[in-house]
Amino acid sequence: MTKMNPPASASSPLLVNRWRLVLGKYAAGALGGCSDAGEGEQADYAEIDELLHFLYDREYSAERGVREGGAEDSRLSVPVWLRRVQRLFPRETAEKLEAHALDRYGLTDLLRDASVLASLEPNMTLLKQILALKGLMKGAALNMARRIVRQVTEELKRKMQYEVRAAITGRRDRHESTRIRCAKNFDIKKTIRKNLKNYNRERECLLVERVFFYRNLTRFNPYHIIICVDESGSMVENVIHSAVMAGSFASLPVLAVKLVVFDTNVVDLSEYVQDPTEALMSVQLGGGTDIGRALAYCETLISTPHRTIVVLVSDLCDGQGYRPMYAGARRIVETGARLIALTSLDQNCVGMYDRTAAKHLAALGASVAALTPGRLADWIGEVMAGGGKL
Repeated sequence: MTKMNPPASASSPLLVNRWRLVLGKYAAGALGGCSDAGEGEQADYAEIDELLHFLYDREYSAERGVREGGAEDSRLSVPVWLRRVQRLFPRETAEKLEAHALDRYGLTDLLRDASVLASLEPNMTLLKQILALKGLMKGAALNMARRIVRQVTEELKRKMQYEVRAAITGRRDRHESTRIRCAKNFDIKKTIRKNLKNYNRERECLLVERVFFYRNLTRFNPYHIIICVDESGSMVENVIHSAVMAGSFASLPVLAVKLVVFDTNVVDLSEYVQDPTEALMSVQLGGGTDIGRALAYCETLISTPHRTIVVLVSDLCDGQGYRPMYAGARRIVETGARLIALTSLDQNCVGMYDRTAAKHLAALGASVAALTPGRLADWIGEVMAGGGKL
C-alpha cells in the first residue's frame, strides 16, 4: 500500500485514528502511529479497532474469498466481544453492532449464554433470531429467551392494541348521532348542514348553534377471524405480527379468533391465541409450504360463513402445487366467507411473493394486499360495518 500523506488539516491524532477505524487494520502501516495521542486514548482506539475488525472482517474475507492467519492475540470470544462493545460504544451504536452481528453475520453464540442474552437489547432483530434458533437453546438460555420474546411481543401488542380497538369497536356510525363529544367523531358535514340557517351574510360566517358527532358502533354478535400463517423462514416477521395481531383481536369481545400456522403440516395454535409468546415459542420456522392443505383445514373451522373472515398470510409460493390452493380458496369464497391473502403483514409492507398466484386468487374473489397491522384492523372493521374493499 502506498504511504498516505493526509492534508495538514487532517493530520491530528483524532482524525488519523478515525481514518484507521474506517480503513481497518490494512491501513495501519500506511497511516502510521500517532505519537501525539495520549497512551489511554491510543489504547481505546486500538481496542475499538479490534472489536470492529472482529465483526466486519467477515465482510472483507467473504468478498476476497480468503482466510487469513493473523499475528494478533488470540481471537475474541463472542461474549467477551459483546461486553467490550457495550463498554466502549454509545448505546445506540452498540445496538447497531449487535443487530449486525445477529442478522448479517450470524454470530449465534450470542444466544446460547443466558448472561449474554440478558445484556442484549430486546428488539425485533433479537426476537427473529431467537425464534430461528430456539431449538438449539436449553436451560437458563431458553428461559431468558422466553422472557425476551414476552417483553418484545407485549410491547408490540401494547402499540397495536389502541389501533385495533379503535378500528373494530370504535367504528363510527354515519347514520346516528350522539351527545358524547369526541374530536375524532366530529361530523362536520351534518354540523354545517344543520346550521346553514344561521349563516350571517353581512359577516360572511356560519354561526354554529349545535355541533354533531358520530355514534360509535359496538357489536356483540362476534365476527370469526381465522388467521392462517405461513411459517416458512422468509415469513418470520409476518409470523410475529400475525401472532401479536391475533392476541390483540382475541382481547375484544366482538371477535372470535383462531390462529393456524403451517408449512407442509398444519398446526392449530388457537389455544395460545391470547398469549403471543407461547404461540411464537411453538412455531418451527422453515420447511416446505402446502397452502392448499392449510386452507382446507381453515374451511373446517368455518361455522358462520357470512360472519367469518379468513386471513391467509403467505408469500403464495406453494411447494405442493397451486391447484389445491386455488381449490381451497374457491371453496372458502363460495361459502360466503371473506378471504384476504396478505403477502406481507408488517410495518414495511414489503415482501417477495408469487404475483401470478396473487392475480389468480383475486380472480376467485379473494382480496389480495400487503398491509400494516393497523390497516388490517381498519379493513376488518370496514367489513363488519358492511364494506371492506381494498
